[in-house]
Parts: sequence; structure tokens; C-alpha cells
Amino acid sequence: MTFLRLLLLPALLAVSPTLVAAPAKPLHVMLQGASADEMATLVRDQGGELTHHLGIINAVGARLSRQQLEAILDTGKVDRHIDDLALSDQPTEAPPAEAGCQVAGAVEISQTGNHFAWRLYNKGGKPQKLRELELRWPERLGMATSIALGKQPLPIQNAATEGQLLTLAFSEDRAPTLSGQQELTVSFEQSPQPVPAQSEYDLTLSFGIDCDVSLIPGYRDNADNYYYSQVSGAEALHRHGVRGNGVTVAVLDSGLWDHPNLLNDSQGRQRVKARYDAINHSEGDVFDESGHGSHLTSILAHSGATLSAGTPTGGYKGIAPDASIVAIKAFDESGQGGLLDIVRGVQWAVDNREKYNIRVLNLSFSARPRWPYFLDPINQAVMRAWSAGITVVAAAGNSGPKPMTVGSPGNLPYIITVGAVTDSWTADTRTDDYVPDFSSRGPTPEAHIKPDIVAPGGHMTGLTRPGSGLVKQHPEYQLPGGELVMTGTSQAAALVSGLVALLLQLEPDLSPDDVKCKLLSTAEPAINTDGLLAYSPFQQGHGYVSITRAITLGDRGCGNADLNLSRDMAGEEHFEGPAIVAEDQQITLPGLKTMLSPLPSAKGASDTRVWGVKAHVERLAPDYQPPPQHPFDWVQMYEFERSRIQKLSRKP
Repeated sequence: MTFLRLLLLPALLAVSPTLVAAPAKPLHVMLQGASADEMATLVRDQGGELTHHLGIINAVGARLSRQQLEAILDTGKVDRHIDDLALSDQPTEAPPAEAGCQVAGAVEISQTGNHFAWRLYNKGGKPQKLRELELRWPERLGMATSIALGKQPLPIQNAATEGQLLTLAFSEDRAPTLSGQQELTVSFEQSPQPVPAQSEYDLTLSFGIDCDVSLIPGYRDNADNYYYSQVSGAEALHRHGVRGNGVTVAVLDSGLWDHPNLLNDSQGRQRVKARYDAINHSEGDVFDESGHGSHLTSILAHSGATLSAGTPTGGYKGIAPDASIVAIKAFDESGQGGLLDIVRGVQWAVDNREKYNIRVLNLSFSARPRWPYFLDPINQAVMRAWSAGITVVAAAGNSGPKPMTVGSPGNLPYIITVGAVTDSWTADTRTDDYVPDFSSRGPTPEAHIKPDIVAPGGHMTGLTRPGSGLVKQHPEYQLPGGELVMTGTSQAAALVSGLVALLLQLEPDLSPDDVKCKLLSTAEPAINTDGLLAYSPFQQGHGYVSITRAITLGDRGCGNADLNLSRDMAGEEHFEGPAIVAEDQQITLPGLKTMLSPLPSAKGASDTRVWGVKAHVERLAPDYQPPPQHPFDWVQMYEFERSRIQKLSRKP
């Protein structure tokens, strides 16, 4: 079948040599017409095998011989068919096993007294020689007394040292080797308390050309505090009892791990309402071979309490810890999902919307668009989910930084498409938050601006099943307690789905269009010191999502106001966005040149970029006056929002 892929899970297709001619295999096709029942009758009349009954898009999936397919098409009753879903549009050859750097370092070190250990992984088949080591450490540790790679002591007496900076270089014949998993261990003279934060060390190992491995800054006590609930504003709502209670979120992904913090809400109540396997068309078991679906569900709804220095903060690790969950499985261990299985999963969510009160559908996967948005079978099903009252949140994709890389279903103009922001491992400041290169950029092929918003998606901690595909593929991303730290727009979308659940708890009458309106109208754009946008709308959409602003300042009535879903679904009218290709072949928008800052946006700490009108206006001089013809009157926006907040704060 035609395959889509979970983000972060590159899958490889094995190519087997054909020794003898084999009988032609049946084609796996999609037939679309006046109704799914009529298409099913055509298949049965020809003796074909019906695989999917997809009333949501008036289609079926079937296995047919070429002759059977031609006979069905000759009836004139098929409006559209997809010829062979067994063919994938993905590359058919795997990259060489030894391509690129095969060495990785664990996301977190372990520290005891005057000693730390950093686990290293050689994922290739050949031992890797350590060519150079550079280490800087806090002065209060004193001098480094020993360093070893596994059981191989490193000649620290030969190191070049300058204060708390040590450099070791190794010749070809004396270089220590890394095979499999080994720990780099370092000891110091002193044992200060508390132990230094991981961010206080700088450590880089070089294993040859283009193979440097650096210790990341990390978060302190990451297993106790995932930080994104705090960063997103969800934790403040948790303390006021807003935790997604009464709202069901369907996660269409790879399944669900039966961990207590995923199965139960913050009060210990069972909250998984249903499980549906769209691959096997069965209810009950959605064993998560991949681990991707469990990780997303953890970000969305982990019910474990957040701790700071061992004390509960009043917040929770997941964004909506009391939301109910429906797990829909459509992806396998390698991250592959069949197009028709995904449509069937969406159909099941729509059919069971009222039964389980499904208000949100999370779609954290992406594929290169093959058709206009209105002809994509998954998008056709998703449009009907939106029309049925389900707010759909999708990942933009991880194919940036080039333009026009937003995948399907994120290219659907009606839904909420989410790009990523990373906080550079500093949860307490936004001055170094930026849009990373991997986050897919718009516009879509039909010229719509995507993503709609950006949200935290860098190094997101969550639960996933031990031994799952993700854990086997990325052991270096595991914390010592088993939690997995992953990055991508998948994670950003899951976070936004959780925020939507919080919003719907407070305002259950919101339609999907109104949810979108509230989030987009209050998102905080990145603004440079010149008052112009730090990122194009094709990179940041409307800006950084803010749940507190959505609740206090969010509008209704603006979501998809320039579109018409009913006419689109009926095939009466389809819509193009405002993007244009300029004479120099650059993709732009009317007036974008005057709105977009020429200053490049830093990847990390920035002296010029801030997020949001409030942060920008409050850094301006008291006598600031915007230059003539400036495209934005940020001061006026700031005063308008401040007056609205003041009105809300007054007692009735």
C-alpha cells in the first residue's frame, strides 16, 4: 500500500533480487465513486478482495488483478482510482550502513561525588578511534585527576591544560577505540554540593572527519521535570484545576503502551476510553511496537506530577493530564503506515465521536504531498472530521529548512498545522528560543501559509515502551530512568493537542474553527529590534502558541473565514492561498518584503529577536516613535491588548 511515515522514524525498504519470473500479484487499489457500498459491489461482482470500506470518502480498498480492475473501470461508475497502493513513493534503496558518523552520546550524564560518566554508542560495525578530546569544567571541581574510555585509561598527564580546560590528541597508533557501548568517565579533585549542572560542562570528542560528538547542556532533574508544561503555560492552568477533564483526544499513531501514567489521569482514574487497530480493523489491542504513539501521548497527557527539588510544583508532566485518550493504531514498528489504514482510523474516530466525546485528533505524521489537498484521501477524511466537530492538529513535518516542505496532512488549509521551536535547553528564558532548521516550511503546493503556529518541539521528554523501535534505534536518547528525549514537529503537535484539550475544558462550546481562531489570533510572532518579523510566516505561521493568551484574549469567528469547507467537500470550489512566486523565483507574499526583517535570526541566544508584542514594546525606549510607513503598529496592538486584560481583571 502507499506508505506514510511517522516523523523521526526513517524506514528502509529492503530490495530483494528476483531470480525467476513470478506470477503477477494482485494490485492493491482504491476505488472512489458515488458511495462505498456501490464500489464494494463492483469489487465483489468481479471476484476481488475487499480490504477497506471507507464510507467517509465514498471509497473502498481492494485487491484486484489488472483484468478485474479494467473491468470495474469499464462500468463507468468509478470516479477515481489509485492504481497500485503497493508502490511506495519513498526511496527504494537504503543508504550505506556505514554512511555518516556512527557515534552518539547519551542525552544525560550520571554524576556521583567527584566523578561523572557519559555513555557513548558506536552504532556502526567497526571500532571507532578517538582522535581528540576537549573538556572544560567548573572551577569548584578542582583539577581533573583521571579520564578513561571504557577500560582504557587516557594519558591525562600528556594533556594540554589551561585552568579548567583540557585537550587530548591521539596519534593513529595510540588512539583508544570505541566499540558498542562504553562510558567515558572523568574524576576530579573536589566533590562540591550540589553537583554541577550538566550545562556547566563543555565536552567534545572527535572520532575523525565530520564525526564530533558533544555533550548537550541538558535539563537539571529532567526525569522529575519535563519543563514544557511550564514553558507552554499549561502548568499554571494545572494549579487552577484546568487539566483537560471531560475532553477526549484521539491519537492516531503507532499505538499505546500500558503505563500507569498513560492509562490513568492525575487522580488515578482510568481514562483510556477505547483502542482501535486500523491496520487489522479490530478493537481492543494497540500494542505499540514503535513507541512513537506512546511518546506523543505522554507529552499530551502524562499524569505524573512535576517535581522541583523533590517537591511537587502543582503541575504535571503532560500538558492535559486529565484528558481522556482514544488510541488509534495505524503505524508499525518501523514507522510505516498505509494510506487506507490511516483513512480508516480517521473514519473510526468520526464514527465514534459522540460515543467517546472525541474533540481533538492528533496527527503527528507527514508525507510528501502527491495530490492537491482536496484530492488527498487522508485530507478528504480529515476534512470530514473537522466538519464533524473534531479539532485536528497535525505536524508540519521535519523536512526543513527549504520552502514548500510541509507534508500531508499538514498541507490541509482547514486544520491546525504546527511547526517547532526549540528552547536551547533553557526553560527559564525565551531569548534563545528559535525555529530549528528541521521544522518544515510553507507554503503548500496550493499556496497556503503553513505552519499555522509553532510550539515547543525540541528535546521533549516522554514515556515510551522499553524495547520499542524508537528505543532500539535511539538508545542515546534515553534518560537513566527510561524516559526518552525526542525532537520534532510530532512532539510540537502533541503539545498543541494537549493545549486544545485545556481550552475545550474551559470553553466546551468552541467549534474547531473557533479553536483555531483563538490559537492563531493570540500566537506571539518573533519580532526583531527593527520592529519587523524575525521569521517569515512560512516559518513561524502566526507565531509561538500561547494558551494563556488564547484563553484571555482569543477571538472567535476568524478560523478559516476565507475558506468554505462545505463547498470544498462537495467538490464545488477549492481554494488557493496568497503565496506567490516572485520574478527572482523567491516564494513570497504580498507586502512581505516590507514586513520581514533583513537581519538573520540567530540559532540560539539573540540580541535582536523576542517573541510577542509585549516583549517587543517593553524593550523600546519611552519616547519611541515608529518610522514612517512602518508596516506594524506594535504599540497600538500592545495598548489594545492591555486594555482588554484590564477590563477582564476588573470585578463585575
